[in-house]
Amino acid sequence: MNTQPTKGRELIDLRSDTVTRPTPAMRKAMAEAEVGDDVYGDDPTVIRLQALAADMLGTEAALFLPSGTQSNLCALLSHCQRGDEYIVGQHAHTYMYEGGGAAVFGSIQPQPLDFMPDGSLDLDQVAACIKPDDPHYAKTRLLCIENTQAGKVLPLDYFGKARALADKHALGLHLDGARIFNASVKLGVPVTDISRHFDSVSVCLSKGLCAPVGSVLCATKDIVDSARRWRKMLGGGMRQAGVLAAAGILSLTEQVQHLETDHDNAERLADALTGVPGLDVDKENVQTNMVFARVTSGSRQALMKRMADEGILVSGSRDKLRLVTHFDFKQEFIEPVVAAFSRALEAA
Repeated sequence: MNTQPTKGRELIDLRSDTVTRPTPAMRKAMAEAEVGDDVYGDDPTVIRLQALAADMLGTEAALFLPSGTQSNLCALLSHCQRGDEYIVGQHAHTYMYEGGGAAVFGSIQPQPLDFMPDGSLDLDQVAACIKPDDPHYAKTRLLCIENTQAGKVLPLDYFGKARALADKHALGLHLDGARIFNASVKLGVPVTDISRHFDSVSVCLSKGLCAPVGSVLCATKDIVDSARRWRKMLGGGMRQAGVLAAAGILSLTEQVQHLETDHDNAERLADALTGVPGLDVDKENVQTNMVFARVTSGSRQALMKRMADEGILVSGSRDKLRLVTHFDFKQEFIEPVVAAFSRALEAA
Protein backbone atom coordinates (compact mmCIF):
# COMPACT_ATOMS: atom_id res chain seq x y z
CA MET A 1 0.00 0.00 0.00
CA ASN A 2 1.29 3.44 -0.88
CA THR A 3 1.29 5.58 2.25
CA GLN A 4 0.68 8.87 0.44
CA PRO A 5 -3.02 9.69 0.90
CA THR A 6 -3.60 11.29 -2.49
CA LYS A 7 -6.17 10.74 -5.18
CA GLY A 8 -5.64 7.80 -7.49
CA ARG A 9 -3.65 5.79 -4.96
CA GLU A 10 -4.66 2.98 -2.67
CA LEU A 11 -6.69 4.06 0.34
CA ILE A 12 -5.69 4.06 3.97
CA ASP A 13 -8.75 2.61 5.66
CA LEU A 14 -9.40 3.37 9.34
CA ARG A 15 -13.13 2.69 9.33
CA SER A 16 -12.89 -0.68 11.07
CA ASP A 17 -10.68 -3.72 11.60
CA THR A 18 -13.20 -5.57 9.42
CA VAL A 19 -11.41 -4.12 6.39
CA THR A 20 -8.38 -6.36 6.90
CA ARG A 21 -7.57 -8.57 3.95
CA PRO A 22 -6.60 -12.23 4.19
CA THR A 23 -2.86 -12.76 4.48
CA PRO A 24 -0.90 -14.59 1.75
CA ALA A 25 -0.72 -17.60 4.07
CA MET A 26 -4.51 -17.55 4.41
CA ARG A 27 -5.01 -17.39 0.65
CA LYS A 28 -2.71 -20.38 0.20
CA ALA A 29 -4.47 -22.33 2.96
CA MET A 30 -7.87 -21.54 1.44
CA ALA A 31 -6.75 -22.72 -1.99
CA GLU A 32 -5.45 -25.99 -0.58
CA ALA A 33 -8.15 -26.63 2.05
CA GLU A 34 -9.48 -30.14 2.46
CA VAL A 35 -13.26 -29.85 2.30
CA GLY A 36 -16.47 -31.78 2.79
CA ASP A 37 -20.10 -30.82 3.28
CA ASP A 38 -20.42 -28.92 6.53
CA VAL A 39 -24.23 -29.16 6.64
CA TYR A 40 -23.69 -32.92 6.93
CA GLY A 41 -20.97 -32.18 9.48
CA ASP A 42 -18.16 -33.78 7.50
CA ASP A 43 -15.99 -30.87 6.39
CA PRO A 44 -12.64 -31.75 8.01
CA THR A 45 -11.28 -28.20 7.99
CA VAL A 46 -14.40 -26.81 9.67
CA ILE A 47 -14.16 -29.60 12.24
CA ARG A 48 -10.52 -28.62 12.91
CA LEU A 49 -11.42 -24.94 13.30
CA GLN A 50 -14.27 -25.68 15.70
CA ALA A 51 -12.12 -28.00 17.81
CA LEU A 52 -9.32 -25.44 17.89
CA ALA A 53 -11.65 -22.61 18.94
CA ALA A 54 -13.30 -24.70 21.66
CA ASP A 55 -9.89 -25.73 22.98
CA MET A 56 -8.53 -22.18 22.99
CA LEU A 57 -11.57 -20.78 24.81
CA GLY A 58 -12.01 -23.78 27.10
CA THR A 59 -15.56 -24.61 26.03
CA GLU A 60 -17.24 -27.95 25.32
CA ALA A 61 -17.89 -27.18 21.67
CA ALA A 62 -17.81 -24.50 18.98
CA LEU A 63 -19.71 -23.69 15.80
CA PHE A 64 -18.46 -21.87 12.69
CA LEU A 65 -20.89 -19.24 11.39
CA PRO A 66 -20.81 -16.78 8.48
CA SER A 67 -20.86 -13.64 10.64
CA GLY A 68 -20.67 -12.25 14.15
CA THR A 69 -24.25 -11.04 13.86
CA GLN A 70 -25.47 -14.56 13.15
CA SER A 71 -23.25 -15.99 15.88
CA ASN A 72 -24.72 -13.64 18.48
CA LEU A 73 -28.23 -14.21 17.19
CA CYS A 74 -27.94 -17.99 17.32
CA ALA A 75 -26.65 -17.69 20.88
CA LEU A 76 -29.56 -15.50 21.96
CA LEU A 77 -32.07 -17.79 20.27
CA SER A 78 -30.50 -20.77 22.03
CA HIS A 79 -30.59 -19.16 25.46
CA CYS A 80 -34.10 -17.67 25.24
CA GLN A 81 -37.61 -18.65 24.23
CA ARG A 82 -40.34 -16.48 22.72
CA GLY A 83 -41.45 -13.88 25.25
CA ASP A 84 -38.20 -14.06 27.22
CA GLU A 85 -35.92 -11.09 27.89
CA TYR A 86 -32.20 -10.43 27.73
CA ILE A 87 -30.37 -7.63 29.51
CA VAL A 88 -27.85 -5.79 27.33
CA GLY A 89 -25.97 -2.53 26.97
CA GLN A 90 -27.77 0.43 25.40
CA HIS A 91 -25.06 0.74 22.72
CA ALA A 92 -24.07 -2.92 22.59
CA HIS A 93 -23.61 -4.47 19.18
CA THR A 94 -26.21 -7.19 19.84
CA TYR A 95 -28.82 -4.56 20.65
CA MET A 96 -28.00 -1.59 18.43
CA TYR A 97 -26.18 -2.89 15.37
CA GLU A 98 -27.69 -6.28 14.53
CA GLY A 99 -31.00 -5.23 13.01
CA GLY A 100 -33.13 -6.16 16.02
CA GLY A 101 -32.70 -9.81 15.08
CA ALA A 102 -33.44 -11.20 18.54
CA ALA A 103 -36.83 -9.45 18.56
CA VAL A 104 -37.61 -10.15 14.89
CA PHE A 105 -36.64 -13.82 14.74
CA GLY A 106 -36.99 -14.89 18.37
CA SER A 107 -39.59 -12.57 19.89
CA ILE A 108 -36.98 -11.91 22.58
CA GLN A 109 -37.42 -8.63 24.43
CA PRO A 110 -34.25 -6.58 25.04
CA GLN A 111 -33.81 -4.68 28.29
CA PRO A 112 -31.10 -2.14 27.43
CA LEU A 113 -29.06 -0.42 30.15
CA ASP A 114 -26.50 2.36 29.93
CA PHE A 115 -22.87 1.32 29.95
CA MET A 116 -20.58 2.42 32.75
CA PRO A 117 -17.57 4.56 31.72
CA ASP A 118 -15.36 1.44 31.62
CA GLY A 119 -17.71 -0.37 29.21
CA SER A 120 -19.28 -2.64 31.80
CA LEU A 121 -22.87 -2.84 32.98
CA ASP A 122 -23.61 -1.84 36.56
CA LEU A 123 -24.45 -5.22 38.12
CA ASP A 124 -26.63 -3.63 40.81
CA GLN A 125 -28.67 -2.04 38.04
CA VAL A 126 -28.77 -5.37 36.21
CA ALA A 127 -30.11 -7.07 39.33
CA ALA A 128 -32.75 -4.37 39.77
CA CYS A 129 -33.96 -4.94 36.19
CA ILE A 130 -34.43 -8.70 36.50
CA LYS A 131 -38.17 -9.26 36.28
CA PRO A 132 -40.05 -11.20 38.95
CA ASP A 133 -41.72 -14.47 37.99
CA ASP A 134 -45.07 -12.91 37.16
CA PRO A 135 -47.25 -13.26 34.03
CA HIS A 136 -47.21 -9.48 33.62
CA TYR A 137 -43.53 -9.57 32.70
CA ALA A 138 -41.26 -11.12 30.16
CA LYS A 139 -39.02 -13.74 31.76
CA THR A 140 -35.47 -12.48 32.22
CA ARG A 141 -33.30 -15.31 30.89
CA LEU A 142 -29.96 -13.89 29.79
CA LEU A 143 -27.31 -11.29 30.57
CA CYS A 144 -25.29 -10.23 27.53
CA ILE A 145 -21.89 -8.56 28.03
CA GLU A 146 -19.56 -7.07 25.43
CA ASN A 147 -15.74 -7.16 25.61
CA THR A 148 -14.09 -5.12 24.23
CA GLN A 149 -16.70 -2.38 24.30
CA ALA A 150 -15.87 0.62 22.11
CA GLY A 151 -12.25 -0.47 22.39
CA LYS A 152 -12.30 -0.60 26.17
CA VAL A 153 -11.30 -3.74 28.07
CA LEU A 154 -13.52 -4.79 30.94
CA PRO A 155 -11.79 -5.40 34.31
CA LEU A 156 -10.86 -9.03 34.83
CA ASP A 157 -12.55 -9.30 38.22
CA TYR A 158 -15.84 -8.10 36.72
CA PHE A 159 -16.54 -11.43 35.02
CA GLY A 160 -16.62 -13.45 38.22
CA LYS A 161 -19.08 -10.97 39.69
CA ALA A 162 -21.26 -11.19 36.59
CA ARG A 163 -21.14 -14.99 36.75
CA ALA A 164 -22.18 -14.96 40.42
CA LEU A 165 -25.10 -12.66 39.62
CA ALA A 166 -26.19 -14.84 36.72
CA ASP A 167 -26.05 -17.96 38.88
CA LYS A 168 -27.98 -16.32 41.70
CA HIS A 169 -30.82 -15.42 39.36
CA ALA A 170 -30.63 -18.51 37.09
CA LEU A 171 -29.62 -16.44 34.05
CA GLY A 172 -27.55 -17.51 31.10
CA LEU A 173 -24.42 -15.45 30.48
CA HIS A 174 -23.34 -14.60 26.92
CA LEU A 175 -20.27 -12.67 25.84
CA ASP A 176 -20.15 -10.80 22.59
CA GLY A 177 -16.42 -11.34 22.42
CA ALA A 178 -15.95 -10.21 18.85
CA ARG A 179 -12.62 -8.75 20.00
CA ILE A 180 -12.00 -10.98 23.02
CA PHE A 181 -8.43 -11.59 21.90
CA ASN A 182 -7.78 -7.84 21.91
CA ALA A 183 -8.92 -7.91 25.53
CA SER A 184 -6.73 -10.85 26.51
CA VAL A 185 -3.69 -9.35 24.79
CA LYS A 186 -4.23 -6.01 26.51
CA LEU A 187 -4.63 -7.66 29.92
CA GLY A 188 -1.72 -10.02 29.29
CA VAL A 189 -3.74 -13.07 30.35
CA PRO A 190 -4.86 -16.28 28.61
CA VAL A 191 -8.17 -15.81 26.83
CA THR A 192 -9.65 -18.52 29.07
CA ASP A 193 -9.32 -16.16 32.04
CA ILE A 194 -12.18 -14.28 30.37
CA SER A 195 -14.12 -16.98 28.53
CA ARG A 196 -14.38 -19.46 31.42
CA HIS A 197 -17.05 -17.38 33.12
CA PHE A 198 -19.54 -17.56 30.23
CA ASP A 199 -22.04 -20.08 28.89
CA SER A 200 -21.40 -18.85 25.35
CA VAL A 201 -18.85 -16.60 23.65
CA SER A 202 -19.00 -15.23 20.11
CA VAL A 203 -15.56 -14.60 18.57
CA CYS A 204 -15.09 -12.76 15.27
CA LEU A 205 -12.37 -14.03 12.93
CA SER A 206 -12.85 -11.35 10.27
CA LYS A 207 -11.91 -8.25 12.25
CA GLY A 208 -8.34 -7.76 13.43
CA LEU A 209 -7.62 -11.46 12.89
CA CYS A 210 -7.78 -11.00 9.11
CA ALA A 211 -10.04 -13.87 8.00
CA PRO A 212 -12.25 -12.83 5.06
CA VAL A 213 -15.43 -14.29 6.60
CA GLY A 214 -16.68 -15.88 9.77
CA SER A 215 -17.12 -16.10 13.51
CA VAL A 216 -17.11 -18.98 15.96
CA LEU A 217 -19.62 -19.49 18.75
CA CYS A 218 -17.88 -21.25 21.63
CA ALA A 219 -20.25 -22.65 24.21
CA THR A 220 -21.64 -25.66 26.02
CA LYS A 221 -22.54 -28.62 23.84
CA ASP A 222 -26.28 -28.03 24.38
CA ILE A 223 -26.06 -24.40 23.23
CA VAL A 224 -23.95 -25.33 20.20
CA ASP A 225 -26.41 -28.08 19.23
CA SER A 226 -29.27 -25.59 19.45
CA ALA A 227 -27.28 -22.91 17.61
CA ARG A 228 -26.55 -25.34 14.77
CA ARG A 229 -30.29 -25.80 14.24
CA TRP A 230 -30.88 -22.04 14.35
CA ARG A 231 -28.00 -21.49 11.94
CA LYS A 232 -29.71 -23.76 9.42
CA MET A 233 -33.05 -21.95 9.81
CA LEU A 234 -31.33 -18.59 9.36
CA GLY A 235 -29.71 -19.70 6.12
CA GLY A 236 -26.23 -19.98 7.60
CA GLY A 237 -25.61 -23.61 6.73
CA MET A 238 -22.66 -23.67 4.33
CA ARG A 239 -21.38 -26.58 2.23
CA GLN A 240 -17.64 -26.71 1.44
CA ALA A 241 -17.02 -24.16 4.17
CA GLY A 242 -13.53 -25.48 4.82
CA VAL A 243 -12.30 -23.00 2.22
CA LEU A 244 -13.27 -20.26 4.70
CA ALA A 245 -12.45 -22.20 7.86
CA ALA A 246 -8.86 -22.63 6.67
CA ALA A 247 -8.36 -18.88 6.99
CA GLY A 248 -10.04 -18.93 10.40
CA ILE A 249 -7.55 -21.49 11.68
CA LEU A 250 -4.71 -19.14 10.78
CA SER A 251 -6.60 -16.27 12.43
CA LEU A 252 -6.37 -18.12 15.72
CA THR A 253 -2.87 -19.56 15.31
CA GLU A 254 -0.95 -16.79 13.51
CA GLN A 255 -2.74 -13.46 13.90
CA VAL A 256 -3.50 -13.05 17.61
CA GLN A 257 0.13 -12.17 18.32
CA HIS A 258 -0.11 -9.18 15.96
CA LEU A 259 -2.88 -7.48 17.93
CA GLU A 260 -0.42 -5.84 20.30
CA THR A 261 1.05 -3.96 17.34
CA ASP A 262 -2.44 -2.70 16.46
CA HIS A 263 -2.82 -1.45 20.03
CA ASP A 264 0.55 0.28 19.92
CA ASN A 265 -0.32 1.95 16.62
CA ALA A 266 -3.59 3.22 18.09
CA GLU A 267 -1.68 4.84 20.95
CA ARG A 268 0.81 6.39 18.53
CA LEU A 269 -2.01 7.67 16.33
CA ALA A 270 -3.80 9.20 19.31
CA ASP A 271 -0.59 10.86 20.47
CA ALA A 272 0.09 12.25 17.00
CA LEU A 273 -3.45 13.61 16.58
CA THR A 274 -3.54 15.23 20.01
CA GLY A 275 -3.17 18.95 19.51
CA VAL A 276 -4.38 19.00 15.91
CA PRO A 277 -6.74 22.02 15.80
CA GLY A 278 -10.33 20.96 15.29
CA LEU A 279 -10.02 17.54 16.98
CA ASP A 280 -10.53 16.63 20.63
CA VAL A 281 -8.87 13.23 20.94
CA ASP A 282 -10.03 10.94 23.75
CA LYS A 283 -6.48 9.83 24.46
CA GLU A 284 -7.15 8.49 27.95
CA ASN A 285 -9.52 5.78 26.71
CA VAL A 286 -7.27 4.32 24.01
CA GLN A 287 -6.85 0.81 25.39
CA THR A 288 -6.82 -1.44 22.33
CA ASN A 289 -7.13 -0.60 18.63
CA MET A 290 -9.68 2.23 18.64
CA VAL A 291 -9.19 5.98 18.80
CA PHE A 292 -12.18 8.28 19.30
CA ALA A 293 -12.06 11.99 18.57
CA ARG A 294 -14.70 14.71 18.70
CA VAL A 295 -14.80 17.08 15.73
CA THR A 296 -14.76 20.63 17.09
CA SER A 297 -14.31 22.52 13.81
CA GLY A 298 -16.96 22.12 11.13
CA SER A 299 -19.10 19.04 10.62
CA ARG A 300 -18.01 15.44 10.94
CA GLN A 301 -19.64 14.52 7.62
CA ALA A 302 -17.75 17.25 5.75
CA LEU A 303 -14.49 16.25 7.41
CA MET A 304 -15.00 12.60 6.46
CA LYS A 305 -15.57 13.62 2.84
CA ARG A 306 -12.40 15.75 2.78
CA MET A 307 -10.45 12.87 4.30
CA ALA A 308 -11.81 10.52 1.65
CA ASP A 309 -10.63 13.00 -0.98
CA GLU A 310 -7.20 12.69 0.67
CA GLY A 311 -7.39 8.92 0.27
CA ILE A 312 -8.17 8.14 3.91
CA LEU A 313 -11.42 6.51 5.04
CA VAL A 314 -12.74 7.13 8.54
CA SER A 315 -16.06 6.46 10.24
CA GLY A 316 -18.09 8.09 12.98
CA SER A 317 -21.44 9.17 14.33
CA ARG A 318 -22.84 12.46 15.56
CA ASP A 319 -19.78 14.66 16.15
CA LYS A 320 -17.31 11.84 16.85
CA LEU A 321 -14.86 9.94 14.70
CA ARG A 322 -13.79 6.35 15.30
CA LEU A 323 -10.36 5.41 13.95
CA VAL A 324 -9.54 1.70 14.08
CA THR A 325 -6.04 0.33 13.62
CA HIS A 326 -5.51 -3.17 12.22
CA PHE A 327 -3.05 -5.53 10.54
CA ASP A 328 -3.13 -3.62 7.23
CA PHE A 329 -2.46 -0.28 8.94
CA LYS A 330 1.26 0.23 9.46
CA GLN A 331 3.11 2.61 11.76
CA GLU A 332 4.45 4.57 8.80
CA PHE A 333 0.89 5.52 7.83
CA ILE A 334 0.47 7.67 10.94
CA GLU A 335 2.36 10.70 9.69
CA PRO A 336 0.46 11.05 6.39
CA VAL A 337 -2.85 10.47 8.20
CA VAL A 338 -2.11 13.28 10.67
CA ALA A 339 -1.00 15.57 7.85
CA ALA A 340 -4.21 14.86 5.96
CA PHE A 341 -6.31 15.64 9.05
CA SER A 342 -4.48 18.94 9.46
CA ARG A 343 -5.16 19.91 5.83
CA ALA A 344 -8.79 18.78 5.97
CA LEU A 345 -9.49 20.66 9.19
CA GLU A 346 -7.82 23.83 7.93
CA ALA A 347 -10.29 23.75 5.05
CA ALA A 348 -13.28 23.49 7.39
